[in-house]
Amino acid sequence: MADTPTFGRYAEIPYDQMTPEQQDAYRSLIETRGRLPGPNKIYAHNPKLAKVMGPLGTHFRTGYSLSEREREIAVNVILAKWGSAYPTNAHERGARRPGCRPTRSRPFSPACRPLSPTHASRSSTRWRRASPTRAGYRRASSTAPSPPSATSASPDVITLMGFYTSVAMTLAFYDVPADAPGTAR
Repeated sequence: MADTPTFGRYAEIPYDQMTPEQQDAYRSLIETRGRLPGPNKIYAHNPKLAKVMGPLGTHFRTGYSLSEREREIAVNVILAKWGSAYPTNAHERGARRPGCRPTRSRPFSPACRPLSPTHASRSSTRWRRASPTRAGYRRASSTAPSPPSATSASPDVITLMGFYTSVAMTLAFYDVPADAPGTAR
C-alpha cells in the first residue's frame, strides 16, 4: 500500500504490491469495467467484494431496463441524498449527456422530471422505509414505460439505488474529492 493517500484518504496499492488475490480482482474489475474509476480502486483491496461489485456496476451501464437518462436521474437523486463529492461530480456530468441540466442548487430542471419507475428513486429517499405507500406503488407501476414494465424496471431501480448508496458511502468514507485522479495505472 502507498505510504500516503492517493485518492482522498484512501491509499491505493500499486499493482506489483498487491496479493495474488487482489491482482486477480483488479484484472476482473478491468475486464468488467474497462478501467478502474471511483470505488473500484477501493474494492480491489477486497477481492471477494470486487468480484461482485464490478459485474453489478457493469449491469447498470447498458442493456437493462432503464434508459441512460432514467439511470442518471435515479443515480443523481441518490447521490444528492448522500452528498459524496466524487460520484456526484461524475454523474452530474453524465446527466448532461442524456439532456438533463442539473445544478448544485436544483439537481434537475423542470424539463427533466424523473419518469416512472425512476420516480421511485426520488420517492424512496423520502420513504425512510423499504416500500412506498399503495398509491406510490400504483403510480410508479402504472406510468412505467412500455416495454419494459414496472415489474422488470422496478427491481433495477431499487438495486441501482442500493448500489449507488454503497458507492456514495464508500467514497464519502474516504473523503474522495470531486476531482481526485488517483494513481495512474
